[in-house]
Amino acid sequence: MTDTMNTPPETPATPAIPEVLDHWRAGAPWTGTSTRTAPVYDPAVGRIRRHVRMATAGDVDAVVADAADAARRWRDTSVARRQAVMFRFRELLNARTDELAEILTAEHGKVLGDARGEIARGIEVVEFACGLGHLTKGAYTENASTGIDVYTLRQPLGVVGIISPFNFPAMVPLWFFSLAIAAGNAVVLKPSEKDPSAANWLAALFREAGLPEGVLNVVHGDKEAVDALLTHDDVAAISFVGSTPIARHVYETATAHGKRVQAFGGAKNHMLVLPDADLDLVADAAVNAGFGSAGERCMAVSVVLAVESVADDLVARIATRMATLRTGDGRRGCDMGPLITAAHRDRVSASIETARDDGADIVVDGREVSPDGDPNGFFLGPTLLDRVPLTSSAYRDEIFGPVLAVVRVAGYTHGVDIINASPYGNGTAIFTNDGGAARRFQHEVGVGMIGVNVPIPVPVAYHSFGGWKASHFGDAKAYGTHGIDFFTAEKAVTSRWLDPSHGGLDLGFPQHS
Repeated sequence: MTDTMNTPPETPATPAIPEVLDHWRAGAPWTGTSTRTAPVYDPAVGRIRRHVRMATAGDVDAVVADAADAARRWRDTSVARRQAVMFRFRELLNARTDELAEILTAEHGKVLGDARGEIARGIEVVEFACGLGHLTKGAYTENASTGIDVYTLRQPLGVVGIISPFNFPAMVPLWFFSLAIAAGNAVVLKPSEKDPSAANWLAALFREAGLPEGVLNVVHGDKEAVDALLTHDDVAAISFVGSTPIARHVYETATAHGKRVQAFGGAKNHMLVLPDADLDLVADAAVNAGFGSAGERCMAVSVVLAVESVADDLVARIATRMATLRTGDGRRGCDMGPLITAAHRDRVSASIETARDDGADIVVDGREVSPDGDPNGFFLGPTLLDRVPLTSSAYRDEIFGPVLAVVRVAGYTHGVDIINASPYGNGTAIFTNDGGAARRFQHEVGVGMIGVNVPIPVPVAYHSFGGWKASHFGDAKAYGTHGIDFFTAEKAVTSRWLDPSHGGLDLGFPQHS
């Protein structure tokens, strides 16, 4: 057997990211036809870091055409060759994690430790994708009927579109394109225009690993580029992570154009604390899960449901721990960095005032923080609200910032009822030392990912990630076996090879024997 694409051309080291970030087409930067650009900020200093080009629908057409051509060749590349490229990509990514982490911190604002953690969770899926030979193999039944064998094949879809969010500019693309590419597809990635540089860096690194040109492409842009992907005839599938309203738009638009879709939306994740829980463990978990990445993650704990008998003690412990957090520039060893933009910082700040107006107690007010960083940075300190009414928008809406709300409940049943009444169903957790209560919780709660004494229950790569209700549109979850199923199409082949001694005609059904 020979590979049709087994000798990648020599490629230089990953290029430095320029002041105006171009698209990535056919293995190299590409300007496109649009003259529009958007600013990319360093949120820790509040200044423009560079600009990014914004694609037109015509630019998307050109990139998809290249991807479609590459997909036809890449699908015919042997599994062994594809696997070798995946392993090499994993090696390069491990070796250069710090370089990518610096890009994430400079454009998103998360602290360097959090950025490295994001990359590590992405690498888990790359490693899972390295087992593509096992993951994509079919099944075989010999002699299903007399002389007839039946077997299944898993084949790539062609071109897939990935639309990734600003909060995890490396991890989410790695979750999706690792499996898509390993399975033999070509990818067009549309990252957030707020922090787009990681996408180009990853594409260049994959090229360095030997990925043929055109298999991974990056188009930058806004709604025009997104809609062009959602409606393009040559795009077979869409993977999306973002807010619920946009996830619904992506799902409805893309499915109306005949595509398979996995669209992950927003969340309002609850943590139920029973009276027998270790309150020190709970307080640590609430702070870590509520304020990591400045609360800008769909798996953040944003609501603590505290049984009334332990609520005062728990709130005090959380507040004590919050006082030790240092908010500032993520490159200075701080615990929490800025928010992504000034506009988002202001929206989160407004939600704190709304909570006060609705009757909540502000225990710790992040608007009063003195950050360790440039005063022009988009900083907001960790905030703790107590006695938040369920009628308040500060409870109902996804704030997507460092705001932790405590809602007091009468007991287990009251807490579960509140969780199940939420329109979201992404993640939840219970903290208790009662195994029976934990088992009952995981059975009764209507949420897709559940933690038992674990505050952020993101599954490992060989399971699958995804919520319920308004947190997830589509049938397939991310990565794991769901990811392989999503990025491949199954064929069933029924085969009969006649014995040389066979002769005559028989128009009836085959007979079992």
